[in-house]
Amino acid sequence: MPSVMTRLLTLLPTIAALFTIPAHAATCESLAGLKLADTTITVAQSVTVGSLTTPYGDLVDHLPAFCRVAGVIMPSSDSHIRFEVWLPTSQWNDRFLGVGNGGFAGTIDYRGLAENLGRGYATAATDTGHEAGGGDASWAFGHPEKVIDFGYRAVHLTAATAKSILPAFYGRPAQHAYFDSCSDGGREALMEAQRFPEDYDGILAGAPANFWTHMLASGIDVAKVTTAIPAGYIPAMKTPAITKAALAACDVQDGVKDGIINNPLACHFSPDVLLCKGEDSLSCLTPPQLASLKKLYSGGQDSHGPIFPGFMPGDEDPGWRQWILGGAPGAGYGANYLENYFRYMVYQDPVWNPLTADIDAAEQAADEKTATALNSNDPDLSAFQSRGGKLIEYHGWNDPAISPLNSINYYNRVQQQMGAEKTQSFMRLYMIPGMGHCSGGPGPNSFGQSGHTTAKGPAQGVYAALEQWVEKGTAPGEIVAAKYIDDAKAKGVKMTRPLCAYPQVARYKGTGDTNDSASFVCSSASE
Repeated sequence: MPSVMTRLLTLLPTIAALFTIPAHAATCESLAGLKLADTTITVAQSVTVGSLTTPYGDLVDHLPAFCRVAGVIMPSSDSHIRFEVWLPTSQWNDRFLGVGNGGFAGTIDYRGLAENLGRGYATAATDTGHEAGGGDASWAFGHPEKVIDFGYRAVHLTAATAKSILPAFYGRPAQHAYFDSCSDGGREALMEAQRFPEDYDGILAGAPANFWTHMLASGIDVAKVTTAIPAGYIPAMKTPAITKAALAACDVQDGVKDGIINNPLACHFSPDVLLCKGEDSLSCLTPPQLASLKKLYSGGQDSHGPIFPGFMPGDEDPGWRQWILGGAPGAGYGANYLENYFRYMVYQDPVWNPLTADIDAAEQAADEKTATALNSNDPDLSAFQSRGGKLIEYHGWNDPAISPLNSINYYNRVQQQMGAEKTQSFMRLYMIPGMGHCSGGPGPNSFGQSGHTTAKGPAQGVYAALEQWVEKGTAPGEIVAAKYIDDAKAKGVKMTRPLCAYPQVARYKGTGDTNDSASFVCSSASE
């Protein structure tokens, strides 16, 4: 019978093997041979230099060593979904973090990939099936499969592909998967939670364009007041007077005069105070312009009533200048999205004109032709909730692109569908006073979203709170947001404020530095 020492010596090679398992199950270059459904891998290369020139000619630098995998997914004969998966070759944090898109997509967000990679994440992104500028939807003309790819298929298949590549490279899957994006990326985020609840464990959805069909259809009704009547156009030069009047009415409601309307729902600003009493000037609005302002605040309607909410007062200057007003009638970003959507996705008519369109007919056509592909407004998140998924949604109160009330409406619908208690078990909504579209605006707008920094370090931001909720069961509470001087971190912090889970709002305690979040407390909006 062999001695104990003999048996030990026999086992030593096996024991040694357990402690010398290679860091990666495969080399980066060998990933080119992976066989994945409907997928062709075109790049599998180790990147050891600190910079990379993207296919768009941009330089992304300060990169750690990583394995770059790129390819094309073709789920239909008219699909060509480009994707990239970046895998850190050392110090992987065992997490996967997906990158979203803005506008009509059309590019891979290499900056987002680089930011995630630098934080230790395996990460992936897609152009959603076409190459174009974010404001261009002409690629959709005659290509219904590409609209489906853009709507939901590309983001889902990119996540699935990335999650197949991870264990091939590392020898193990990610412990947790997350998605963090805003705007159309917020729509993508909610689409993932609703339609593909198994893709991600935690989702951070900012300013989601999730009711796509009604959001853009409502623009037709708004344009008939603000643009179709030339006298109703509000030139950007008049926005300072509008903001001044709005702040005069509602700025101090939270106890602090700081150029921010803390809770626009409690603001009872009447635009009528801006009506010109004499000659037209930059300090007042003519009757047609006043009607336009009221329409922008109230939102679009069809013959049956409201179809999408309007914008909030407090940052018309400069927040509305590019998105809503533009440099001339119909020249704002919003008008461009409206026209591109209906011309190339709905009507297949490059000369379609919103000023001559019938709102009811356009709304019906939008819903019939694209709601299934584009809308992510289903309030039933039970599949996502039942598998332990966590969702944090946020929206800037001064968003000039997507009404912040849309996020509140969706949150309320989820509560109605699933019940308040169950909703609280997996979902939070944060409304950001003074923030514009995803960032910007006069208020504290940096709180850990989409890689933004926080004044108290990354562990105190909203994305970190999402991870804590998923991995440790710690539900998020107050989040501290920072406003940097000129929105530049290098210039220092101008102010911090607590962000409160909706429907709570931050109120000044009555003492202390009004630029310090510690001087505020989250409380009921009715208090």
